[in-house]
Amino acid sequence: MTPQGVQIRHPDKLYIGGAWVEPASDRRIEITSPNSEEVVATVAEAVAVDMDRAVAAARAAFDQGPWPRLSGAERGRLLMRWALELEKREPELCRAWTAQVGGLASFAPIMHGGATATLKFIAALGDSFEFVTRRPSSQVDTALVAYEPVGVAVAIAPWNAPYGILSSKVAYALFAGCTVIMKPSPETPLEAYIMAEAAEAAGLPAGVINLVCGDREASDHLVSNPDVDKVSFTGSTIAGKRIGEVCAGRVARCTLELGGKSAAIIRDDFPTEAAAAILGNTITIMSGQVCAMLSRAIVPRHRHDELAEAIARAMQGVKIGHSDAPDTQLGPLAMKRQLERVESYVKIGRQSADLVTGGQRAPGLNKGYFFEPTLFANVDNASRIAQEEIFGPVLCLIPAEDEDHAIHLANESQFGLNGSVFTHDVDAAYRIGRKVRAGGFGQNGMRLEFGLPFGGFKQSGIGREGGIEGLHSFLETKTMLLDGMPSQL
Repeated sequence: MTPQGVQIRHPDKLYIGGAWVEPASDRRIEITSPNSEEVVATVAEAVAVDMDRAVAAARAAFDQGPWPRLSGAERGRLLMRWALELEKREPELCRAWTAQVGGLASFAPIMHGGATATLKFIAALGDSFEFVTRRPSSQVDTALVAYEPVGVAVAIAPWNAPYGILSSKVAYALFAGCTVIMKPSPETPLEAYIMAEAAEAAGLPAGVINLVCGDREASDHLVSNPDVDKVSFTGSTIAGKRIGEVCAGRVARCTLELGGKSAAIIRDDFPTEAAAAILGNTITIMSGQVCAMLSRAIVPRHRHDELAEAIARAMQGVKIGHSDAPDTQLGPLAMKRQLERVESYVKIGRQSADLVTGGQRAPGLNKGYFFEPTLFANVDNASRIAQEEIFGPVLCLIPAEDEDHAIHLANESQFGLNGSVFTHDVDAAYRIGRKVRAGGFGQNGMRLEFGLPFGGFKQSGIGREGGIEGLHSFLETKTMLLDGMPSQL
């Protein structure tokens, strides 16, 4: 069973070792539409033995297969074929995203087209990236630095942007020469099925890409497998800590892209209405379910009340509705537990801050997980709603005494994923950006560019994805000291 317009040949099977195989159990994962609360798809659920089969297939493909021994240019050409196969299926990827998590149909082509463009960028690295470079040496005639694939990699993606995040992980790993096990979120497995079918159509060797979708227990079994050399995970900080502990126990490599509670600092030179329009509409992107979301706004105290009123007006003008309606600006939260999470934080927030607007389920929508854009004002930066990731359309407005205090408040967080300053002074933007402890920083909004390094400070993660840094996370570095230059270079 798959949503209308999404054609998956074997939703009841797993993709292991280049073949669609029966799972070890008859258990199935059900996907519920956040628009209708109805089941729209079912796929096979992998259990521990399936995870082990996938790792064994990837291990054999890495140790004995051709993939790691191809040149970068050869792998790049095959990856480009994979990207072109996925490009053909972008309409299905868009429909899958809308059906599974309520992503806006109007935004889906931009999001998924951008993700495929990233795959092409990675594939094109085959024309330029040097896997062996010569370095100066005072000890030998020839010093070489070689970059070699880390081995078998597990790519674990979240449910909010499953195609872009998972495909990027897989593409970097494959270009590096690794073999991969894809482990999508149980809420959004359909994109990974399409990716596996595209890999098959593109002619990638058996075992290079494998697909298993399972629950938390089976996933824990997967990352604990000693034949897994690298885990690349995007998701919650709680889950990331567990994966980090498991990997540390056997000194396996890991990249962790985790949560955030990112701050936007508003300077006095930036107009109130313009700031309100950006903040009030940014918090609705993907229903606020973005790790890099600007969910804290830090404003000069003397402008706090006027900005609160302006943001409230912007939020009250947001069109809430079903994901496939072309005029919808805010769709549903992705699942019932996410709706309940947001509701619980609003209840907590009422006890310590001023609820200016929102704070309840959207009226008139009796089915689905719809929630109003919500603004809390006079928020204490030490409160739970300011310190914990809500992952919904909830914005906290925090007053600051001056610029130094605003920077202090921005940094007073366990997270450090993203940040912004609203100012027309580029020198001030640079100065403040260098002081904010975050892996990304933009001027005048939530600025993201996934062709550049992406990741966080502190509990927002370890390592980087995107850019050339995203490739290096799947490579080991080897230094070779030789008496002469080898003829094959």
